[in-house]
Amino acid sequence: MTLWVNEIFFSIQGESTYAGLPCAFVRLSGCNLRCTYCDTTYAYDQGKHMTIPEILTELKKWDPLWVEVTGGEPLLQDRTPELIRSLIGEGYRVLLETNGSFDIGRVDPKCIRIVDLKCPSSGESNRIFWQNIDRLTPKDQIKFVIQDRRDYAFAKATLEKIGSRIPYGHRLFSPVQSVLPARDLAEWILQDEIRVRLHLQLHKILWPEDPRGR
Repeated sequence: MTLWVNEIFFSIQGESTYAGLPCAFVRLSGCNLRCTYCDTTYAYDQGKHMTIPEILTELKKWDPLWVEVTGGEPLLQDRTPELIRSLIGEGYRVLLETNGSFDIGRVDPKCIRIVDLKCPSSGESNRIFWQNIDRLTPKDQIKFVIQDRRDYAFAKATLEKIGSRIPYGHRLFSPVQSVLPARDLAEWILQDEIRVRLHLQLHKILWPEDPRGR
């Protein structure tokens, strides 16, 4: 049995509270959503089939401490939870980046789950699996990609549903690059005095010429 893998690479973690740390990435292919601002459309239908042992062998080239499983949408593939368990078993510290439309309860609780809750401008906010809110733990993170004031209002309202389950440092507000200036979002956060972290995509700052951000 295999997983459909778009790419495996070693880079600087560009997102989440772990931004700046060297990290290996396993980008899985396929996605069930089509967000208007998607920056990884190449992962929709490109990739090769690899077994879990083959993936583990590839990662050993770098001997990373951190591994992120991302996509596409990783949980679209049934074997992704098994891959995550195997990575944890190998001693890696594992992050999962998911679009929030699948049940994260399938994932080993030792994994740090970064759940992207889709705002209206994505065109996919109706696909949120809201039961995930009850599955979040204090070590997990939630992310809102914000394009305009409507998205910002949606994100604030969603935080009220989540309550204190997630520490405010793990609540990430990220502007859509080249659409909403990060400064504008920072000013909205300060004006409303909301407890969130302004979240920028570090890899796009480091490698702006590379469409894949590395």
